[in-house]
Amino acid sequence: MKIAYLSTFYPYRGGIAHFNALLYRAFEQQSNTIKAFTFTRQYPEILFPGSTQYVSSADKVDNIPAVRVLDTINPITYFSTAHQIQKFKPDILVMKYWMPFFAPSLGTVARLLRKKGVKTAAILDNVKPHEKRIGDNLLNRYFLSSLDFAVVMSPTVEQDLKDLSPSLPYVFHPHPTYNHFGQKLPKSQAREYFNIPNHAKVLLFFGLIRAYKGLDVLIESFNRLSEEYYLLIAGEPYEDTQKYRALVAQNKNRERIFIYEKYIPDNEVNLFFSAADVNILPYKSATQSGVLTISYHFDLPVIVTKVGSLHDTVEKYRTGITIQHADVPHLVEAITSFFHSSYSYEENISNFKKVYTWESLAAQIVEHAKTIR
Repeated sequence: MKIAYLSTFYPYRGGIAHFNALLYRAFEQQSNTIKAFTFTRQYPEILFPGSTQYVSSADKVDNIPAVRVLDTINPITYFSTAHQIQKFKPDILVMKYWMPFFAPSLGTVARLLRKKGVKTAAILDNVKPHEKRIGDNLLNRYFLSSLDFAVVMSPTVEQDLKDLSPSLPYVFHPHPTYNHFGQKLPKSQAREYFNIPNHAKVLLFFGLIRAYKGLDVLIESFNRLSEEYYLLIAGEPYEDTQKYRALVAQNKNRERIFIYEKYIPDNEVNLFFSAADVNILPYKSATQSGVLTISYHFDLPVIVTKVGSLHDTVEKYRTGITIQHADVPHLVEAITSFFHSSYSYEENISNFKKVYTWESLAAQIVEHAKTIR
């Protein structure tokens, strides 16, 4: 099949670019003809909360040869992008969709190509965004109505899709595991890097720092733990972090809280996951999480809240512990229970990784596209 893939690729960085690169390679390995197209401008700088949208020299980059053509805030490029893609004569246009901001650009390109007989599909990270704004539903409906089918990776997104576009066909496939961050290191080696003793009980919070992710709950919970525990916090802030620093300053265990308030380059990610005993995702709202799949790559169990579909694979495959609410009593109980239990999660995590691969996702998309008339 001839596939045009329009989304975030090199030179952009982050989880979405990683996802696209891994899926691109899976399409390629299955003897499809594929061409990548990406943005000349993904976000206006004023709307981007992080330090940079682009890769650094420390990132393990898969330099996908993407054509930079689409400016999300320049409607003229919507038409030139569709024209450029049409010259490739694809059977299907595949896109990644994670927030309503992209609805006008991606939705218009999809509409234009659909009129030319190209099938259109999108992998939906979110349908209803975490931070809601006026007009979200209108934008989402505009985008979804440009598709022949969608790909959902969690039951929450599946239900949101049904609410907004009940007649749109879709396929379901859980998020495959990110596997490009290198190998797991010996725990003693990773802990030596952070100056953490081998006998310690180490908790990890990893990923973008945003209000809905419950970092405040984790820091407050850590205040109730004993001196055996250490906490690693690593991620780029997408909000003011003063409230978290204040909580750390008041914490009786503050000397054992290590904060890396920055984008973690790819070549350092394995240090954090190798040093930890468990990854904590105390989210207050969620659909799914790429951080969860990084944990699985490193065979690291998780503690997650029962919000959105965050808990689905955890409960189904027994890859960690779920808690009912993102609050201090539930989280403290889960952490202490985890370390008092002798249960091993590694085999269960391995079983998940064998079932849901990038190859199986690529094959499912191609097979469904063949059924569209």
